[in-house]
Amino acid sequence: MKSFLNTIRCDEKPISVSRQVVDTFAIILLGIVLGTFSKFLDNTASNELPFIFEYLDIRNFLGRFAIWVLIAVCISIYSNSSIRAAINVFVFFTGMVTSYYLYSKFVAGFFPRSYAMIWFGFTAISPLLAFICWYAKGKSKLAFALSAIIIAFLFNMSFYYGMTYFGMRSILELIVFICGLAVLKRNTIKGSVIMTAIGVIVAFVLKLLYPFHFG
Repeated sequence: MKSFLNTIRCDEKPISVSRQVVDTFAIILLGIVLGTFSKFLDNTASNELPFIFEYLDIRNFLGRFAIWVLIAVCISIYSNSSIRAAINVFVFFTGMVTSYYLYSKFVAGFFPRSYAMIWFGFTAISPLLAFICWYAKGKSKLAFALSAIIIAFLFNMSFYYGMTYFGMRSILELIVFICGLAVLKRNTIKGSVIMTAIGVIVAFVLKLLYPFHFG
């Protein structure tokens, strides 16, 4: 199994235990800060926020999935190994989701149980998804396919479309999609273009099979 995975991506880099602890602590702290910030915006009246926050609709943007998937992809891709990717993404979502709903419960005085269950479930499966995602930056055909699939999900989270219409959910989601392309880019422009094209095709197929989105 290990030898098979090494054919997908083989640039694991061992790091010291102390470095692992520091990295994990920084990632969980990032999750706590972003989760708290997101709920703070949720709990603040629009007219009390800076104009740019209201104009860009950052509050609703942080309530959708695209930005969190992008952050998870970045954490996965740039981790030192697939195992570290699983750990890092799990602690990030644990910190983010826990701080968000603790703020919701004890500061805002409201706990949206059904919505929370979605995020708890997503957090539970995030290590497996991160483990797989880490291999997307390899040079094999399977790594290429993984990258295209990730692009497909980001595409469906960033745009809405049908037979007669197409549009972006917001300028911020467009930026998320572009960042996703940059993170997952291949070694050549041609490779990146083909990856993007296949990702878009897969996105259309996914929408036909499962017309609901996590936007």
